[in-house]
Amino acid sequence: MQLENSESSLLKETAHVQSAVAMPSLATLTPPQHLNMDIDKKAIGYSSGGNLKSRLQCKLSQSSNTEELCFEEMSQWSQSLERLLSSKYGMKIFQAFLKSEFSDENLEFWVVCEDYKKIKSSFRMSSRAKKIFKLYIQAEAPREINIDHKTREVIRTNMKVASAVCFEEAQNIVYGLMEKDSYPRFLKSDIYRTLLDSTSTPMRM
Repeated sequence: MQLENSESSLLKETAHVQSAVAMPSLATLTPPQHLNMDIDKKAIGYSSGGNLKSRLQCKLSQSSNTEELCFEEMSQWSQSLERLLSSKYGMKIFQAFLKSEFSDENLEFWVVCEDYKKIKSSFRMSSRAKKIFKLYIQAEAPREINIDHKTREVIRTNMKVASAVCFEEAQNIVYGLMEKDSYPRFLKSDIYRTLLDSTSTPMRM
């Protein structure tokens, strides 16, 4: 029963991805604590075998939206992490994959830093920097990212006079971690391979 629930949850999320035809650009995403990264953390059953893969393909083929997600676009996601994150669909699907692996904090942090860099008001920037530090940087933070002590202390110093580059070093670190670890796993995952199989010919989105 638990496996069926996991499969059902993932299928629902796939339908949600299909309907996300107006995904904002990275530069305009809201802070991740408010992002609609709503895949159920129990939805990890998509790697459980061919039966779920067949159901996922069926769900994809039943989509009735008017947008098209084509094989050419999805195949380009394998060129680089940057290409994946620049895709309005790719970001959402990658989010879903990371969340199913309980490892979405790095992507959340990276996106919130992109949003942080756009702040013009020094007061708002200082306030946001403190929130980011408490949520992602400080030891045992609720969404603590994997950075070394030295980087954490550099950020603490930078926050005395908050600027657009306050979290740049940490952002580069987590991007590198995703590029070397999470991104290759995503490319080998059942969810990506199934979506590729389902879009070998243009799929209605």
